Amino acid sequence: MLQPVQPQLSAATQKSASSPESKDQALMDAATELEASFLAEMLKQAGSGEARQSFGGGIGEEQFSSFLREQQAQGMAKAGGIGLSEALFEAFKKGAPNGQ
Repeated sequence: MLQPVQPQLSAATQKSASSPESKDQALMDAATELEASFLAEMLKQAGSGEARQSFGGGIGEEQFSSFLREQQAQGMAKAGGIGLSEALFEAFKKGAPNGQ
């Protein structure tokens, strides 16, 4: 019979999982990452990074525009973003076991 695979946590991960401050930081990091993903999608829909009609960067510009959007979105989220990460953080805290 197959046994379920148990994830192996490093000592640093186990330590960080036990401290409330590090749990909050991990939740905030996850919230910021989600906000950055949202902002990247909004930038894409707004046309940021689309190839220009004349004097554009060609196929290379098209291939790497998504990387530029991701970096711009991460910068926006880390600089305060649109406030989505704070709302996500609070929702994560409420959904976490024992309020942590």
